[in-house]
Amino acid sequence: MTFVIITHVPHLMEGNRFFAYGPYVREMNIWSKQVNKLIVVAPKSTIVKSAIDGAYEHPNIEFIAVENFDILSLKSVFRAVFKTPKIAWKIVQAMKKADHIHLRCPGNIGLLGCLVQIVFPNKPKTAKYAGNWDPKFKQPLTYQLQKWILSNTFLTKNMQVLVYGEWQGSTKNIKSFFTASYYEAEKTPILNKEVTTRIDFIFVGTLVLGKNPLYAIQLVEVLSKKGYEVHLDLYGEGIERAILEKYISAHRLEKIVSLKGNQTSETIKSAYQKSHFVVLPSDSEGWPKVVAEGMFWGCIPLATPVSCVPFMLDYGKRGLLLQMDIEMDLKQILTYISNKEKYTSTAISAQKWSQHYTLNLFEQEINKLMTN
Repeated sequence: MTFVIITHVPHLMEGNRFFAYGPYVREMNIWSKQVNKLIVVAPKSTIVKSAIDGAYEHPNIEFIAVENFDILSLKSVFRAVFKTPKIAWKIVQAMKKADHIHLRCPGNIGLLGCLVQIVFPNKPKTAKYAGNWDPKFKQPLTYQLQKWILSNTFLTKNMQVLVYGEWQGSTKNIKSFFTASYYEAEKTPILNKEVTTRIDFIFVGTLVLGKNPLYAIQLVEVLSKKGYEVHLDLYGEGIERAILEKYISAHRLEKIVSLKGNQTSETIKSAYQKSHFVVLPSDSEGWPKVVAEGMFWGCIPLATPVSCVPFMLDYGKRGLLLQMDIEMDLKQILTYISNKEKYTSTAISAQKWSQHYTLNLFEQEINKLMTN
């Protein structure tokens, strides 16, 4: 089988190996286990490989580089007009070779893939929509267009579209799905974390405004001022880092807040295991792996009620749905800190739920999609 991936994720080559964003590559290595040849259509990265990047494991890869583009300004729109015909042609040529077409959405390259796949109605296809599928959530026009095409069973034939959460009014080709980070063999007994001494918080994600890392810092700051021994580790990089560093310095939080940068999955795993709470005050998510990963290791999630997060947290029974109001959220956090029984039962509930979604189950479900 020749498996063709159309994605906006930047790729780089080092030696004879292809690298890209680690969580994405680990998932694609599972998808490609059953295929003879892997064709990847994606932008070529010029950035040096970092700790967060991972390598494809497939022995037979053809990489087709395309230019990235956006339509965020009038100038970029004009550039896109000249770029897209060449990109679309490369996608057409790749899809001609495919036994199975796989689209990664949302993204501008994924949007072109959504359009091109229309002329290949008989080829088996899957699309992974990794963003927020909630029809009530306001999204950019290009995202809405991708969702409309993927949901249109006249334009999108022979395709299963994987989305996070279950949404009323979905067409028959929309399949509620999940993602995973750990294998069955990695499961541990319920971690007995005490909150009698230092309380550890962890934030994992890109340091951008939409993820609201500053709110995570402010939550811990207020707890510290109230006399609690707390610490927050933030893992990730992004354009907000300088602003966060300035805030930490101005408020003298160096002893309770640490910016760890991008780290390996093993380092993050160890950090989850020693943390009590995982914080994700994000404006938008698909399936927030950070929340599921933290829960897998007994962290109580503190997350905003976006996308499928309310389902993941069982509407507040497996963690706290943040209101993005410091005083209101702090009041709820203190109910876990002051009540050992509530803390323990919530952490156990979160861990049991998350440990159902292992990579073993994920691989089984992928196999079904590839063979149907």
